[in-house]
Amino acid sequence: MWGVLFALAALAPAGRLGLGAPSASMLDLTPPTTTEASGSTLAPAQPPSKANGTSAQRVLVPVIKKKVIVRKRKKGIRLSPSLTTRPSVTTSRPRTLEIPKKQESGCPPLGLESLKVSDSQFEASSSQSYGLGPHRGRLNIQSGLEDGDLYDGAWCAEEQDDEPWFQVDAKKPVRFSGIITQGRNSIWRYDWVTSYKVQFSNDSWNWWGSRNLSTGMDAVFPANSDPETPVLNLLPEPQVARYIRLLPQTWLQGGASCLRAEILACPVLDSTGLPPEAYAPGSSDTLDFRHHNYKDMRKLMQQVNDQCPNITRIYSIGKSYQGLKLYVMEMSDHPGEHELGEPEVRYVAGMHGNEALGRELLLLLMQFLCHEYLRGNPRVTRLLTETRIHLLPSMNPDGYEIAYRKGSELAGWAEGRWTYQGIDLNHNFADLNTPLWDAEDDGLVPHTVPNHHLPLPTYYTLPNATVAPETWAVIHWMKRIPFVLSANLHGGELVVSYPFDMTRTPWAARELTPTADDAVFRWLSTVYAGSNRAMQDPDRRPCHNQDFSIQGNIINGADWHTVPGSMNDFSYLHTNCFEITVELSCDKFPHENELPQEWENNKDALLTYLEQVRMGIAGVVRDKDTEAGIADAVISVDGINHDVTTARDGDYWRLLTPGNYSVTASAEGYHSVTRNCRVTFEEGPFPCNFLLTKTPKQRLRELLTAKAKLPPDLRRRLERLRGKK
Repeated sequence: MWGVLFALAALAPAGRLGLGAPSASMLDLTPPTTTEASGSTLAPAQPPSKANGTSAQRVLVPVIKKKVIVRKRKKGIRLSPSLTTRPSVTTSRPRTLEIPKKQESGCPPLGLESLKVSDSQFEASSSQSYGLGPHRGRLNIQSGLEDGDLYDGAWCAEEQDDEPWFQVDAKKPVRFSGIITQGRNSIWRYDWVTSYKVQFSNDSWNWWGSRNLSTGMDAVFPANSDPETPVLNLLPEPQVARYIRLLPQTWLQGGASCLRAEILACPVLDSTGLPPEAYAPGSSDTLDFRHHNYKDMRKLMQQVNDQCPNITRIYSIGKSYQGLKLYVMEMSDHPGEHELGEPEVRYVAGMHGNEALGRELLLLLMQFLCHEYLRGNPRVTRLLTETRIHLLPSMNPDGYEIAYRKGSELAGWAEGRWTYQGIDLNHNFADLNTPLWDAEDDGLVPHTVPNHHLPLPTYYTLPNATVAPETWAVIHWMKRIPFVLSANLHGGELVVSYPFDMTRTPWAARELTPTADDAVFRWLSTVYAGSNRAMQDPDRRPCHNQDFSIQGNIINGADWHTVPGSMNDFSYLHTNCFEITVELSCDKFPHENELPQEWENNKDALLTYLEQVRMGIAGVVRDKDTEAGIADAVISVDGINHDVTTARDGDYWRLLTPGNYSVTASAEGYHSVTRNCRVTFEEGPFPCNFLLTKTPKQRLRELLTAKAKLPPDLRRRLERLRGKK
């Protein structure tokens, strides 16, 4: 349910204001917390613990008085071929299984959430509709905004189904060890199963149940008490079988028998005698494929630095609300310094703390680049020689630690998403879109109001503005380093989105809103999507409620759902950097055994995307007389209403798709220069350098300031000016 509310919440701010404003209506959503049942009213959630004298915003969450219904069961039977639509059940009074306080799953997930289990492997006794069919019974699957469509948020049995069941075919014998369940994801209804039994089969005809070890009776497992919180139940004894069935026993009064699930199962030896890992998808790279908490992440980064000290540097850009440092790994042949003509690129992961795959991919990427550089890999060597790479694996370390403690299957869809203050960092950057669009509507751009490097709004810098320390750390980082290209790694979908993320029409939930550099952003997005193995799999099914494959697995962010205050839009409008968002996987927090395959899915895409910084033009803007580089010179491309500026030493990079361009370099106190620059499909940016001549007025100002002797031409000019007065 909360996954859908995130999209609706983006409509809350009045007009086009971003969530960084101090106004209460523009504060970020606080993650929902447990509240006392009080009927069908709305009760305020308790905010997180106060720290540093700051408290998070309170939000209203729906609360339901939990009543359950118990259906009377028929006498148990052994299924025959003619009775496959009914499971065998017992007439004994259901008794709740006693579960140990500390639960260790032991076995990895079968793959319902990650889509390793295909739709054809699901079956059920009945379904209310296709959109509520058994193939929708996947852990953390998200519904569409409308009930009754093809993408509802669970499997739901028909109301008249007295003995509902939900079945998964593992395709081969496995050792089932546990089940994780959720209720239905919906903003309109409340449906969840409160208890269930489990059965197993090798042929789908003959079934046996899971027994309570203390009583010998059929075990009844406690299920859910709300729609979203995942509940793990371990089997009293693991069972080797091909099929598993969940038989709901009770569910919320007034609701339906609905569930989402993940099955925990270990592979077993097959007839060939080969060990299960012989068939496991993996990677030939010898990397550390596991999830790393904050301490482990620091240790791994230090190990990479120790192994490759000549090409790595670790630095911190600031601290989280709870004091965890935001560490960055820099990788270059000359770490710690900006080299003239060498572009700066960055990857940012972990903006949402529970979207853990991006974090691990960046830790894997830094290991891979180190190993391959030492091996002399020419592609990696060129990348590190011609580019300065910055990797921020965890922008929200506080949120990640919360999700990590729960684990990859039990963190749910939202826990750990926010910062410790309850701020969604993806809505926390300054809204620069509104002032730009207002100025454009008034005809002030670019002569009065610039189309680039827009300043921070006054409201955003006020002491009571709701700006996370993590957000400020990234903003200052952006200002210090002249980044050219970036990607923001997320999870929960398989798609690449590009700016603008905010709709131009106020209150519009979605609307195509391209930037002036739409062709470049579409190219960058297509490069990553086209190099990603999972996105290019023609047989993959949609993750949740949209099939992005029909759009080439890319989408304009605002045309997906509006996001005021996004880092992508801010990066484009406040700096020179072009940034996209990559949704890496349907599963936000994949199990460790899936990390090797996820690395293989994304490895080439991560490298290829970094190489796109060579696309376009690059050069240095210098003073014609002194040949010194000119900082903050403006590079304008005719026909594109978005400029970039030069770095401290006068060098610049301007991403462009192939074509012929008229480019102008201008700087205060200098005559502007225009030249034609041609971008080809060949590798490497087209060199486009500029020599600017000072205006007589600027030369005169500098000489007068230095009290130097004026040359004859300037002395005569100054005399003429004085004569006019």
